[in-house]
Amino acid sequence: MITFRAAWRRLWLPLLIAGTVALVAGGCGSSAPTTPPPASGSAPSSDLLERWTAEAARWEGVPHQWGGTTRRGIDCSAFVQTLYRDVVDVRLPRTTRAQVRTGARVRLRDLRPGDLVFFRLDKSRHVGVYLDNGRFVHASSSQGVAVSNLHASYWTERYWTARRIPSAQPNNVDSAPSSNAPRSASPRSGW
Repeated sequence: MITFRAAWRRLWLPLLIAGTVALVAGGCGSSAPTTPPPASGSAPSSDLLERWTAEAARWEGVPHQWGGTTRRGIDCSAFVQTLYRDVVDVRLPRTTRAQVRTGARVRLRDLRPGDLVFFRLDKSRHVGVYLDNGRFVHASSSQGVAVSNLHASYWTERYWTARRIPSAQPNNVDSAPSSNAPRSASPRSGW
């Protein structure tokens, strides 16, 4: 299994080159118009993916701690809450139970960077943030903050649902309601 750090080492040079080419082609500091927002159904901003990925890398290896909310130890829902605050300035509820009722349901095949992915474990529920290509970042009770693959049999067998937070998507282009604020789908528990 490739670690997040190893994958990042392979990606940083192509990203640096692409960024340099974009600056040279676009004229550094020019007032040229920006790229129009993506049309409905198109791929989300690569800038947003880079922000999710970079913040995930800063947390990699932080140990898991039930009820923890800091870099000394953090649990899955606090980690997701912190990522959302730091990457897209969105305030999410503190618990997995409340987070699963936030935003709009999204199908597994339609996942985008920043979507919440939920799992049913033996006696609890688990949440992470989807990155891309089946990868998601989460605070694992056995590994601490790590990037895992949804297609690994362990996660495939335990996958439950996914939610999209409209205000975490570029220009709010998604299948969720048009409101910028996270919403609660229902007052009842997700399990």
